[in-house]
Amino acid sequence: MASITVFTPTYNRAYILGKCYDSLNAQTCKDFEWLIIDDGSTDHTRELVSEWMKQSNGYTIRYIYKENGGLHTGYNTAIANMDTELSVCIDSDDSLPMDGIERILAAWRNRKNKDAAGLVGLDYDKNGELIGKRLPDAETINAAALLCVPGQGDKKYVMRNDLWKKAAPMPVFSGEKNFNPHYFIIKLSRQYRFIPVNECFCIVDYQENGMSANIYKQYVDSPNSFAELRKAVLEVPGMTFGYRYKTAAHYICESWLAKRKIMIVRSPLLLAALPLAIVYYIYIQRMTR
Repeated sequence: MASITVFTPTYNRAYILGKCYDSLNAQTCKDFEWLIIDDGSTDHTRELVSEWMKQSNGYTIRYIYKENGGLHTGYNTAIANMDTELSVCIDSDDSLPMDGIERILAAWRNRKNKDAAGLVGLDYDKNGELIGKRLPDAETINAAALLCVPGQGDKKYVMRNDLWKKAAPMPVFSGEKNFNPHYFIIKLSRQYRFIPVNECFCIVDYQENGMSANIYKQYVDSPNSFAELRKAVLEVPGMTFGYRYKTAAHYICESWLAKRKIMIVRSPLLLAALPLAIVYYIYIQRMTR
């Protein structure tokens, strides 16, 4: 059995998925399997992957087709179908450096411990530039707090699958497809820390139709999902007051958008964040008219 699963949730990305495939073929270490979760694609993704599965690539390719439900449901399906020790998500428009798998497995072999949920590595862009900042020089870090540092930039998380399975599945709300899988990192950060590795784990190529695009429309389309994400952040220790305050305002705003009840008067932080929540609510309504 392989040591790590590289999983790729994809939706109508046949035109670019080959770049990810090529980077996996070029790996200096083939001690992995590639799990592709097709989130209801209507292009030729299935046929493309079928051809790749016939090749002798030095690693196993698995393909699972599911009804379209959004990125977080792709994560849920992947986690339920992985049995390796580790896993890492490489998006359909991203790729691994040639020694990416080798770096990841070496870092885990040399530094793993029972209290670590996994590794955090660096993302670089396609021009070879670091995205955001380097990671702190520490044995372990609070990954949830890292997510909340302005300008830190996206990072690549390598997870222990036994903990993925304990934290999964992410909640699924009818009709909502925009639920950031960082929810898993935030939930696990209540109990576990992550090992920082200041090496390139992933080469990122952001697409205009990616999840980060049109964020205000996402707030309106998936308010329950965003409210759940904010609620999870508020439950993590170690956040700065300023970030907790803004998160509380977002939580109120997105709860209003979802028409869900919240007990503002029972929380001093939520009560204090009420004026900013009103500003957010008005602004989002204007931006999505």
